[in-house]
Amino acid sequence: MSTFPSLDDDLDLGRLFTRFPRTIEPLLHYHDLLLRGESALAVGERELIAAYVSWVNGCRYCFGAHSTMALAHDVPEDVIERIRAGDGDRATGGRLDPLLAYVRKLTEAPTTIGDRDSRAVYDAGWSEEALFDAVSVCALFNFMNRVIEGAGIDIPAPVSGMPRAAVRAVSYVDWGRRIGVVK
Repeated sequence: MSTFPSLDDDLDLGRLFTRFPRTIEPLLHYHDLLLRGESALAVGERELIAAYVSWVNGCRYCFGAHSTMALAHDVPEDVIERIRAGDGDRATGGRLDPLLAYVRKLTEAPTTIGDRDSRAVYDAGWSEEALFDAVSVCALFNFMNRVIEGAGIDIPAPVSGMPRAAVRAVSYVDWGRRIGVVK
């Protein structure tokens, strides 16, 4: 039986959002602002953080979708492979790694975040704005991973098979319009 008896076992995110649309429009606008809007972090870096948080949480749906988006936004494939291999905190071999370590710790043990963690981010050359955006992406994907897992969605995300140019053009709000939950 499906988590939601009014929906069948092949539940996907679009069908879930269509069934329960009340809060989805502002959520999709927030996705666009946070993941596609202005930031000290590139779109690919934000999508990588979304994918990494999803990997840490074991959310295969979101990891698949956002690793695909990160790849389309110029994140090298070997970075995704390092995350899959369990080496996420050193996945990039560069200045993004302290941000990844920060969001992993924030996901797994949020009450243990301290000055040492933020200092590692700043020492790598990131601004407060970059750290705030990383924290915000982390929070959003901890939320989204709970929605996906709580609903029992366990099928490949639709972007997984899309061409790179189409993935790069993904707007969360436009997708919401296509499924009828955004005006």
